[in-house]
Amino acid sequence: MGKVIVIEHLTLDGVMQAPGHPEEDPRDGFRHGGWAIRSQDPAMQEVMGAHMSSTWSLLAGRVTYERFADYWPKQAPNPFTEALDRVQKYVASTTLTEPLAWQNSTLLNGDAADAVSRLKEELPENLVVFGSGELVRSLLPHNIVDTFILLVHPLVLGSGRRLFPHSGSDLSAFRLVDSTTTGTGVLIATYQPAGG
Repeated sequence: MGKVIVIEHLTLDGVMQAPGHPEEDPRDGFRHGGWAIRSQDPAMQEVMGAHMSSTWSLLAGRVTYERFADYWPKQAPNPFTEALDRVQKYVASTTLTEPLAWQNSTLLNGDAADAVSRLKEELPENLVVFGSGELVRSLLPHNIVDTFILLVHPLVLGSGRRLFPHSGSDLSAFRLVDSTTTGTGVLIATYQPAGG
């Protein structure tokens, strides 16, 4: 049985929206796209690469999938692009239809939490999630996420979509299983649900 591993770039105030480039996600008038670029460090690529070098599949929501599919296949050859092209991609969406344009992509039907729970049971490999905030938030109440790897940047934006919004949801406790700090001051913390 595989695990769901969520890897997210976050600011100190919990914003996860558009870390990669200025036009990545302007929803809600967000003007700070590309905020994570200034803190890039080889240690960050090592952490992500470690989860992309063994057997894994990509799990994504519609917005992240469409942005990845529009961006990564157009990049010059590099290990990250090659890994994303080659890997099996599972997409949770109620608006997309098959066939999906990017190679090795499968649309998950029905409720995302139910579909991901089934995948965890059926697949031996881990399901790795980048971004996909709406998908991740839909999995949280069902305790489907096994590990969070949070790359916390020393930056406060004051606005933007957050991984854990103020939703009045139940208390969730996590335990820290690993941490490191990059030379640019990014804290890479690995958490797992504490249970109970």
